[in-house]
Amino acid sequence: MRKEQLGELILASQDSLYHVAKTLLYNNADCADAIQETIVKAFSKIHTLRDDAYAKTWLTRILINECYAIMRREKKIVSLDQQPVEELAEEQQNYSELYLAVSRLPREARLAITLHYLEGYSVKEVAALMNTTESAVKNRLLRARAKLREELDGELTG
Repeated sequence: MRKEQLGELILASQDSLYHVAKTLLYNNADCADAIQETIVKAFSKIHTLRDDAYAKTWLTRILINECYAIMRREKKIVSLDQQPVEELAEEQQNYSELYLAVSRLPREARLAITLHYLEGYSVKEVAALMNTTESAVKNRLLRARAKLREELDGELTG
């Protein structure tokens, strides 16, 4: 893959990269940092891409690794339950009930849901991106759907 092609892929994947980053990192500045680092690493390691057909998957894997690096570096593994109430209330005004329900899922389930349903990756591709098995991804998706159904049904009837 040439650098021009990688640049085009990055431009075409901006929304996708943001969705994946936002799934793991709550802070928009951290998301932007992760995406910037991903772009820098992608250009510097373009020679490691073996097959152009998997370029988007490769780029997403770099992004996931960058998100985890930011979380480790800044020790910002904070669940929504621990987030300051004012900050959470301000954020919640801008998001749908479904988004908020997804954001309350465990990190691995959130990532599986985002990659599979929002970004359209197959279960096999999600397993590769998350460095896990296909059956683990299927189980995470199954549990996440059940939890979302339970939570959203409760909001509709409550």
